[in-house]
Amino acid sequence: MSEINASVTGGSVADDVTGRYIVREHHPEQGTLLGFWLYLMSDCLIFASLFATYAVQGRAYAGGPTGAELFELPLIALNTAFLLVSSLTFGFAMIAAQAKNLAKTRMWLVVTGILGLAFLCVEIYEFQHLIHMGAGPQRSGFLTAFFALVGTHGLHVTFGIVWLVTLFFQLGKHGLTPENFRRLSCLSLFWHFLDLIWIFVFTFVYLMGVLP
Repeated sequence: MSEINASVTGGSVADDVTGRYIVREHHPEQGTLLGFWLYLMSDCLIFASLFATYAVQGRAYAGGPTGAELFELPLIALNTAFLLVSSLTFGFAMIAAQAKNLAKTRMWLVVTGILGLAFLCVEIYEFQHLIHMGAGPQRSGFLTAFFALVGTHGLHVTFGIVWLVTLFFQLGKHGLTPENFRRLSCLSLFWHFLDLIWIFVFTFVYLMGVLP
């Protein structure tokens, strides 16, 4: 009966020296990564909704300023460079982790975190500058959609940095265990996902926004 129950629940059965059956539950191989991919797909739906909203409201200026009047492309290009380079440095961290080099893994995570913080600082400056100019989210449908889309992405980057800092200390305490490597892989997927979303934001919102 124990063997039948174990086969149903997905556990493994072992017989100890006393003759009793012991059911050992195990973590499904690649189960975490599969679950995380499902989460990313749900996140794609959130951003797809925000992009659709911006597509509808992107020209609803209500007599207020337009993207061409507000957006500073050199500053946004610099911010884009911060995030894209951070994706590269995270790749270096993963290479170091695969080589079991803990020191280099943590070093590249620090560089990635600094670049992520730089990205957030520029974005906060941009938001403050727009609000100071009277172009806050309540000014028009265009600005409401803009702040919702770009702000949601910035919130994701904030969560990513908190996760990165947490993992940095976990690596320092426990090292490159299989569990920590799995967490690092999930964070890598999340970080590259945010970079991909930002490329669409930069193109769809900023570049197309400065067109007449």
